[in-house]
Amino acid sequence: MSQPMPVDVLIVLGSKSDAEVGKQASSFLDQFGVGYDMVVASAHRTPDLLRDLIRNTTAKVFIAIAGMSAALPGTIAAHTTKPVIGVPVSGKLNLDAVLSVSQMPPGVPVAAVGLDRGENAAILAVEILAIRDERLVEKLKEHREALKKWVLEDSRTLGE
Repeated sequence: MSQPMPVDVLIVLGSKSDAEVGKQASSFLDQFGVGYDMVVASAHRTPDLLRDLIRNTTAKVFIAIAGMSAALPGTIAAHTTKPVIGVPVSGKLNLDAVLSVSQMPPGVPVAAVGLDRGENAAILAVEILAIRDERLVEKLKEHREALKKWVLEDSRTLGE
């Protein structure tokens, strides 16, 4: 029986409606062989649960995915000194979530990626983890090479 992967990233969704963006992140973490958990916890509706999750996880990096007021990334950052990556989720008003994630008060920052960019949050988490993991450095190099090939192929086939 194989041992489960250690949880290096905790993906926290503000609600189940954020699951598609969470799946983008988890798909990339799977590709890189990074262990993660994905949970739903609300900064407003379950603050004690959120605090306990943050305090009790072995995760080294948090990805917080939320729309509307998008208080989740900042609330997580308030409870940890570990890196927090905020992913604003699109909705009826997109600007509110983008500003909430990107305009944190001084002293307790959150890294912000673009609207609905769960895959970029995962890549940033892998880059953070790669500081101490040469295996991840190599996987990131392979990923960048694949991106390069994709762009070159797009250019080659542009006139077709």
